[in-house]
Amino acid sequence: MSIHSLAGAGSGPQLLSTLLREARATLAGADARAEIELLAAHAFGLTRAQLVAGGEHPAEPNAAQRFREWVARRARGEPIAYLLGTRGFWTLELLVTPAVLIPRHETELLVELALARMPAGTATRVADLGTGSGAIALALARERPQARVVATDASEPALDVARRNAQRHAITNVEFRHGSWFDAVAGRRFDLIVSNPPYVAERDPHLGQGDCRYEPASALASGGDGLDAIRHLVARAPAHLERGGWLLLEHGYDQAGAVRELFDRHGAYADSSSATDLGGHERVTAARLSAVA
Repeated sequence: MSIHSLAGAGSGPQLLSTLLREARATLAGADARAEIELLAAHAFGLTRAQLVAGGEHPAEPNAAQRFREWVARRARGEPIAYLLGTRGFWTLELLVTPAVLIPRHETELLVELALARMPAGTATRVADLGTGSGAIALALARERPQARVVATDASEPALDVARRNAQRHAITNVEFRHGSWFDAVAGRRFDLIVSNPPYVAERDPHLGQGDCRYEPASALASGGDGLDAIRHLVARAPAHLERGGWLLLEHGYDQAGAVRELFDRHGAYADSSSATDLGGHERVTAARLSAVA
């Protein structure tokens, strides 16, 4: 869209600069400026440079109304990813809805560690349990086109989003299956199992703050200490891993020690270790199956 095409029908359209000034008066916080520019860029179909250059041009009325609505909803706390319907993850721009957890950049560490265990050009069998938007499964499948990836979720609406993302990016080496954790892959074994399960304690105050207020609770909280889903995955994974296969789990910033202890106490795993994200937190723990449980 050109700057001049911002002018639309109707009497007295507002200037883009006026709309941006109103938005700055509505939104507060350290990220407010960046958020306003992102919302405006999507609403008006412009780049940041065009927003700056076109400030004194009249805004198209329908786009202006959409922008105002987005700003008002953001002021009430609604996540930008849900307003725009997309979120970038790895090299993919993913569709997101309130049916799925919003992909976060720290989860890219899980993708990196998984890829290091997936030799290029081989038909590695991978399961992504609790796939949500499909972020992890699709990133792995895109990077390793010979891999055979199974993505599962207990939520059909979440699986629908994941399928749409696979179609959006023409990724065909992912199979989507409905079911809770390993129920969706009964009788199957994998070289690698990955998961970003719910790991927040049920009474954690963060659940009532920020984006978490709008995300599906089932994708966030897991028992009194946040480890119920991880316990289940550690206990049941040996029946679905090939000997020497890996289980990789994302977890909370302060849970790495507890997750390593779960692996070590089980007895079927070896080489458990945790990896640190860019924030300096141990974010992902991995272990290898050394014996059939």
